[in-house]
Amino acid sequence: MTPRIEPRRGDLVLAPRGLLAFGRWLPCTRGRAGLTDAKREGDGATPRGAHRLEALLYRPDRLPPPAPWARPIRPGDLWSDDPRDPLYNRPTRSPRRSHERLCRPDPLYDLVLVLDWNRHPPVPGRGSAIFVHRWRRPGAPTAGCLALAPADLRWLARRVRPGARVWVR
Repeated sequence: MTPRIEPRRGDLVLAPRGLLAFGRWLPCTRGRAGLTDAKREGDGATPRGAHRLEALLYRPDRLPPPAPWARPIRPGDLWSDDPRDPLYNRPTRSPRRSHERLCRPDPLYDLVLVLDWNRHPPVPGRGSAIFVHRWRRPGAPTAGCLALAPADLRWLARRVRPGARVWVR
């Protein structure tokens, strides 16, 4: 019998009510196609599972560092979402055939928690760039990420630690 793995202290749990973080419920949106066990690039779904938090990125021209371990987003920072790219689902600085621009003119990626979905190693086509970022507006779905109100995202970024897991059930 396989032991059941459960969230531990410092983990985050997504539920219909929102994202449970440090004893507080944060309103949270997810992918426009709902949750999935079979994530594919561009499907608009949020993958189920326990996803480890790998990085905290922020725009230093717009925000102070939210935590000591946060890394700045610089002009030219990209994330490859092209399944044919050798750098698929990885940060990069050189233009790719298809990529996500991290240094955006809008505030969507001013603060980003990077999850380890399909990262070690990335499987082409299985989905890329699963982040926790700010929402466009309350209740607006994402392309597959999780999204929070800007104030809640800043609150979370000050408390969460690398290696925490985000449980999507």
